[in-house]
Formats: sequence, C-alpha cells, structure tokens
Amino acid sequence: MSNSPIRNEGMPLDQAWIRNARVNKSAVLRRTSSLPNRRSVKKDFQAAWLLKAITMIDLTTLEGNDTPGRVARLCAKARQPLRSDLVDALDIRSLDLTVGAVCIYPNRVRDAVAALKDSSVPVAVVSPGFPSGQSAVEPRLLGIEKLVEAGADEIDIVIGREHVFTGNWQAIYEDVQAYRRVCGDGAHLKTIIETGELATLSNVYRASAVCMMAGADFIKTSTGKTKVNATLPFGLTMCRAIRDYRQRTGFSVGFKAAGGIRTAKDAITWLILLKEELGDAWLSAELFRFGASGLLGDIERQLSHHVTGRYASAKYMPVG
Repeated sequence: MSNSPIRNEGMPLDQAWIRNARVNKSAVLRRTSSLPNRRSVKKDFQAAWLLKAITMIDLTTLEGNDTPGRVARLCAKARQPLRSDLVDALDIRSLDLTVGAVCIYPNRVRDAVAALKDSSVPVAVVSPGFPSGQSAVEPRLLGIEKLVEAGADEIDIVIGREHVFTGNWQAIYEDVQAYRRVCGDGAHLKTIIETGELATLSNVYRASAVCMMAGADFIKTSTGKTKVNATLPFGLTMCRAIRDYRQRTGFSVGFKAAGGIRTAKDAITWLILLKEELGDAWLSAELFRFGASGLLGDIERQLSHHVTGRYASAKYMPVG
C-alpha cells in the first residue's frame, strides 16, 4: 500500500463530540432509499464502474474448511480477477487488473503471503477475537504482532461491542490505540464495529469516530457473520463520521463495507454513495474496500454480458 494517503495519526479522545453525536434516522433512510434507483449507469460507463469496483474488493474466505489449496486458488483469482478472454475483449490487459486485497484467517496468512509473493495484492488478516470481539486484549496484541511478522499487510480487528452499550468509549479508544501501536509501520489497521449489533445509528457514528480518534486507518461495517451486516444507512452514517473527522484533523480514513454485498448493482450503488458523500478520492483501494466472497463472480458475469450480450452460467466464473 505504498500509494496510500498519509496514515491516520489519531487525536485525543473527544468525549464531548461523542456525547453530543446524534444521527437523524429518518433523514438517513430518506437519503439512502433514493440511491439505488436515482442514478442509472449503462453500457460502457457501467463496465468502467464495475472494473473500478473489482480493484476495491477484499476477496475473502473466512470458513472453517479453508485449506492451503483453497487460499492458493483465491490468491490466483486475486491476481487475475477476470477471465483472459474478457480481459482481451475489453482491451484492458494494460491495466494489470487485480483486486484490492485477499482477506483470510490467521492460520492461513503464510499460505496467502507465499501465493501473493511478487504481486501488488495486500494480505489482509482478521485478528484473534474475530468475529465476537470478546477475547482479552493482551492475547490479541500478541497475535497481531505475530501476523505482522508473518507478512500481513492489513489487520482487521473487532472492537468490544460491550463498551458501546456501557458508554465506555475510553476503553474502545485505548484498545484501538494498542492495536494500532502493535501494527506499527508494517500493517494498516481496520476496525470492525459490527454495525448490525450496535442498536442505533448514533452508536454506529460514535463507535466510528472513536476508532478514528484512536488511529484506525479504516473503519469497517461488519464481520459478515451476523444477521445484519453492511447496509446503506450504516454506510452513510460511517461516511458522515469520516467526513467530520477529516474536517477536524485533515486525515483521510478509509471505509470498508463488508457482508451482504453480492451483486454488481449493489457495488455501483455503494460507489455512488462514496462519490457523493466523500468524493472521488475514496473511489480507490487506498480508501475504500468491499469485503466480499461472491461479489466478484456477479461482476464478472455482468461484464461477460456487456461483451457478448448473453449471461453466462456462474460455473464459468469460479472464484476459488
């Protein structure tokens, strides 16, 4: 991630900002309900947006049956996300298209690092404590340190959601600061706030702001392991927090939408949200990611339709 913006240095915890934060749910719902149907992107423009979306996918496998072979296949797909015939038909071979990162469990980090050697694709690893966030901080710090030593480029941690419900923002702040320190200069830190379990949009905003104050490089919606994950209202709320933080500090913090984003149409809607709320700078892998396992397959299918005029069977777009 050598082309990344200046890393977020954080700021002192501003309890007044958190205490006074309120999100107007009705306004958020009105704003986001208009996004899927208000703009129509067609033909070559749609293909361009979908190619852009590919470069921002964290191609993910977080399953109990992950094996070295499965991770190797996923990494091969990350290096070449589109079939060669589509690359040639779209005349984009010169783009050397790759996904944004590969995201895996800690015990698969060495497999991914080996499979992605000499490529530009970062290795993102979920930290110990995923997905519940209930494990003690010290073992998690030790685990993160070992992951960075093993070659992880990005660490996805889960905050302790109990601190949100008790209003213990100081605890979240100190925990995230500790995770950021142990990542050092070797890895970027993504903080998962698990939006679907935080009860209110105001809590989503507050948790996002605290993580950024503590030095998180990205804030992330979800683990993808709960009933409700990334939704547009959550996304809008987190984008507004990012915008407010940038106005206060000058630092640009990344955003990752994870869980439930499965179709090309979904991807374009999210990119429109990012463009309108945060600007063109966030339409890049340095500041935005999709956390997804099946999204790439649908994008590839839509691009195949763009080239041939026919929808191909999903079996012709294997992910890994």
